[in-house]
Amino acid sequence: MDNKALNRIADALERMAPAPLAAPSFATAPAFVWHVDPDRLEPVADVNRVDLDLLVGINRSRDTLLDNTRRFAAGFKANNALLWGARGMGKSSLVKAVHGTLQPEYPSLKLVELQREDMSSVARLLNHLRNAKFRFILFCDDLSFSHDDQHYKSLKAVLDGGIEGRPENVVFYATSNRRHLMPRDMIENERSSAINPSEAVEEKVSLSDRFGLWLGFHPCDQDEYLSMIDRYCAAYGVAVDAETLRAEAIEWQATRGARSGRVAWQFFVDLAGRHGVHLD
Repeated sequence: MDNKALNRIADALERMAPAPLAAPSFATAPAFVWHVDPDRLEPVADVNRVDLDLLVGINRSRDTLLDNTRRFAAGFKANNALLWGARGMGKSSLVKAVHGTLQPEYPSLKLVELQREDMSSVARLLNHLRNAKFRFILFCDDLSFSHDDQHYKSLKAVLDGGIEGRPENVVFYATSNRRHLMPRDMIENERSSAINPSEAVEEKVSLSDRFGLWLGFHPCDQDEYLSMIDRYCAAYGVAVDAETLRAEAIEWQATRGARSGRVAWQFFVDLAGRHGVHLD
């Protein structure tokens, strides 16, 4: 086979499996998003987040995660963290807000978002981060696994690190609606149908145990819901009669059939728009 034919084959193979791109200059942005096909870290100059002071009703989780992250940013050992619980109660917002709070003091602290669907590529991502002169919060939002999902095996590379160990400059934060990262009905089904029920799901359930921090988020009550809205109004200068605000806020959550931080923010976005206030 001549060289031209070999070159054509090589070009075709390269188009089918693009070579990974070089790691970016981590000094150019506070955050990055990991993509595959080809592997690359895309910088995010402006992270979508709210101020830490605007997160109401999660004081214990806020203080715990902030302290853990500050120690990590300062160069000390820190725990991986699983933020689990009710939808819309600020789990992912807290991770981004903590990073935003500490980043001015620790500019070498970077946030890297990893999608659950790309978990199988995490070893390649860690190779990009391992030798960088920065410290990374590796963040996976809405992490969970089904009974036949094999991505959980890749997660162990982050939590345990294999024989190399987890890179000293990487900590892993994940959010999930499930404390054990898989539905309870699947846990019970696998136990009931397994030859050895006690070991059927131990490998998956034990993933949660590998997180040093478990931070629980629970549905808010009406007073907390209204406090969230009051905090937003004060922060953005939206002046509304207290009784009118209360009545409209309660009506809004009644139409949604739920109360949460997300519902409070959605109401406030509508309120601010009606009062001609821009939300930057």
